[in-house]
Amino acid sequence: MSDARRVLGTVVGVAAVLAPAFHSATDFAEWYQQGFSPTQLWVNYLAFLPMGWLLLGLSALHRPGPGIVMVLGAVLYGAAFTYFSHTTLYALAEGLPDYAALWNRLGVTYTVHGALMVGGGLLFTAAALRAAWLPRFPLLLFGSGLLLNLVLALLPVPELAQTLGSVVRNAGLIGLGLGVLSRRGGELR
Repeated sequence: MSDARRVLGTVVGVAAVLAPAFHSATDFAEWYQQGFSPTQLWVNYLAFLPMGWLLLGLSALHRPGPGIVMVLGAVLYGAAFTYFSHTTLYALAEGLPDYAALWNRLGVTYTVHGALMVGGGLLFTAAALRAAWLPRFPLLLFGSGLLLNLVLALLPVPELAQTLGSVVRNAGLIGLGLGVLSRRGGELR
């Protein structure tokens, strides 16, 4: 394995552990303080920056190479998180107090990007499961979290309930990151 692939595997693995962990921590902080704070939003923004690239990074590690479905899923998921990064900056700039206020301002556009996240993530999950190159349980956890996000978005439940889907999804990503790190710097076949 080349040094470049080893470095890529380490970077992707570390990002797949840290970014979702910080994202879940900011969700907890939002719940605990009953709304946004500038510190919580900045940490959330920093967590979201690599999230847009995580699935593409995981795809890049696959050998002999990722299929079109895997890449398409990764791109859609990444586009959603690029937008979500923007919404964090928007909440900061506008001084919005909580998620409800953010969603009231961005509703339809936010919802469309949520659908891109779910659809793209599920495409990636299905392709990665078929390829059998990432740890199965974290992939299933990631996909389950996405499905939970979808179901909770369709039900009349408090916005805090969406956090449950995010925690499950993030736990799956953390497991994928640990799987990559345990394979000699990302040597996935």
